[in-house]
Amino acid sequence: MGKLTHLDKKGQARMVDVGGKPVAAREAVAEGRVRMNAKTFRKALDGDSKKGSVRAAAEFAGVMAAKRTAELIPLCHPIALSSIKLEIGADKKANALTVTARARTSGQTGVEMEALTAVSVACLTIYDMLKASDRAMVIEGITLLEKSGGASGDYRRER
Repeated sequence: MGKLTHLDKKGQARMVDVGGKPVAAREAVAEGRVRMNAKTFRKALDGDSKKGSVRAAAEFAGVMAAKRTAELIPLCHPIALSSIKLEIGADKKANALTVTARARTSGQTGVEMEALTAVSVACLTIYDMLKASDRAMVIEGITLLEKSGGASGDYRRER
């Protein structure tokens, strides 16, 4: 584990200067999930929400959030994303919707925060779409699964 990059020698927060770093292809994959009761899970799968398609709304929200990450996370660089894709899957054993986001860019800094932000906002959107049916839903497991590109090398979370 290296030193913290967003603190200067005096411990003050700062944006990292990436100007001298080479442009590289970068990718990050993150995931999270929303657990709910069985009735709500069925509504989500059937598209039986008063607000419309839960999956479509969550996917759109995740894409929009990834594109605005630098506005939401202090000291995060604005990034020109070349791709952000979300998948909403169903875990029938756990009555959960799983959210996976894959972000890509060619740039001087990584896209982990964009992938994580996409997943977080997609999960919040799922909660919002279904809260009338189940306020006890749990958002959990938001995590970086993998990242590639850049000087720090590749990372893959062990399952």
